[in-house]
Amino acid sequence: MAPTFFALSMPGMGELLVILVIVMIFFGVGRLPAVLGEMGKGIKAFKDGMKEGDDPNAPPKEIDVTPRAPTATVDELPDKEHEEERRRRSQG
Repeated sequence: MAPTFFALSMPGMGELLVILVIVMIFFGVGRLPAVLGEMGKGIKAFKDGMKEGDDPNAPPKEIDVTPRAPTATVDELPDKEHEEERRRRSQG
């Protein structure tokens, strides 16, 4: 008996309905448009990113690796959580 190979093809109408029901169960009918919209934005961003890398002679993009300044000092943080740190800094 010859081995049977199953070709991967597009899902039929029955399979698409099952997938749709499962997606509706997970996300709910109300959130479904938002989820599909975000997925569409992600696919568009991916395609745009793939187009940017087409030119092999283009110089690489520069990436800013400068560390950001801290947004709060120890003195500005809540008292109970950082009393020990303040005492250590004032003694040293």
